Amino acid sequence: MLLVPLLFSCTKDLVPLDYSEINPSIFPKSAADLDAMVNAAYFPLRGGYGDGINNTSETGIMFLADATTEILHGKYGDQQIASLQNYTAASNGFTHYYDDYNNKISRMTLTIDLINRSTVSDDLKKKAIAEVRCARGLLAYTLFDLYGPLVVAPLELLKNPLKEAPLARLTNDEMVAFIEADLAAAAEGLPAAGDAAYGRFNKALAKMLLIRLDLHEKKWDKVVALSNDIIAYNAYSLDANYVSMWDLEGAKNSKEVIWAIPCNYAGTSENQWQLMVLPVMYAPKGGFGTITSTWYFYDTFESADVRKTMLIDHFTGTDGLTYNRASPGQILDWGPIPLKINPDDARTTGLTTVDIIMYRYADVLLSKAEAMANVNGSPNAEAMELVNVVRRRAKLGDKMLADYSSLAAFNDLILTERSHEFWCENGQYRADLIRHGKFVSRCQEVHHSIYTGPNKVVYPFSLKAVSEGKGKFLQNPGYN
Repeated sequence: MLLVPLLFSCTKDLVPLDYSEINPSIFPKSAADLDAMVNAAYFPLRGGYGDGINNTSETGIMFLADATTEILHGKYGDQQIASLQNYTAASNGFTHYYDDYNNKISRMTLTIDLINRSTVSDDLKKKAIAEVRCARGLLAYTLFDLYGPLVVAPLELLKNPLKEAPLARLTNDEMVAFIEADLAAAAEGLPAAGDAAYGRFNKALAKMLLIRLDLHEKKWDKVVALSNDIIAYNAYSLDANYVSMWDLEGAKNSKEVIWAIPCNYAGTSENQWQLMVLPVMYAPKGGFGTITSTWYFYDTFESADVRKTMLIDHFTGTDGLTYNRASPGQILDWGPIPLKINPDDARTTGLTTVDIIMYRYADVLLSKAEAMANVNGSPNAEAMELVNVVRRRAKLGDKMLADYSSLAAFNDLILTERSHEFWCENGQYRADLIRHGKFVSRCQEVHHSIYTGPNKVVYPFSLKAVSEGKGKFLQNPGYN
């Protein structure tokens, strides 16, 4: 058995497993063995430039997902391809998520089987399997949202790796059922929100992921029920200070955060965001300045909205020049700096100790408001109050139901509030625009793209993935 040490987690080391070296007759035998296997399931979900799907650079989900919307604009590289929605089957920056991470779903399937066949107690098995199924459901949903249905290899085939058997992608219904089953089982077996260690999965996260899945599928009644479940846990509340959640210890101290990825200077889980967005002349510590926000997005905020605090619209650089909208240079020409998080001026590397917040309680409230309006065909007072609760935290006045009485008007309000609330977090706003039918038109309006089209609501698969499918694996429409 080969175990490669890797420091990650708030309390113990994560150890990725080499599954080809595991002998099921001797492993797993103990709680420590299970911990190693569960920790390995967290590994691809962390922030890591080459092997963590939630990395905050161009190799991670959020960076390019938000760059396909009005939140971010890229002037070169993959970020420009994203902003123009000009990705093709040859665009490795967009195909690699499937190529690099879909096989991790298979590894988690084998992990679940190994745990089931182990001789540890049923209680230990149940908890371990719940965590791995949550990881598998989270990863499967993330890839499904980007590409549509995936190939999901059955256990029987995985246990016979020498048998060549190209597989077709699941149907949409099969894919949804697979993810739903994992997350429902995880919600049943995971610890309550207050009992899980910081950075680990809990029941509320599993249900938050189910909310995202049901929003994707527009199963509004399920979104309402799941939101009510999380609210009833009485474990979360809106943080009084929006900006403070992204302070150095903000996520750890917030009652709003449902799940965050712990980060440190050693890079065991990496947060590179300041390095990505701060220009080189930013004082006191700059970065590469690889992407900005847009003035279009900035102008959608009300003047008093505290959520735009860390959209930096002016600064004096180490070169002595002042950069602002009137005098942007080559820095602020498209928009402000989307810093979002504490600048961590004392950081000793390009990395930061600010944790990566993935899901928050505000998402529960806004998801419930949207679902209530859509399940009823029009908003009601309760749905509007949920929006206003979030707005009050942003130091904004209430919106009146009479001004948003139609479903279309209320959905436009929800979409705007979601962009203001969740910019540069986990990239979910891309899915919000798609759900509301504005993904393509917003790209045309903001980024002036001539390359976008209806097929761009999903990413392409690589030529390699299609070729290896030997005719059974079909490319997404418009990419052949």
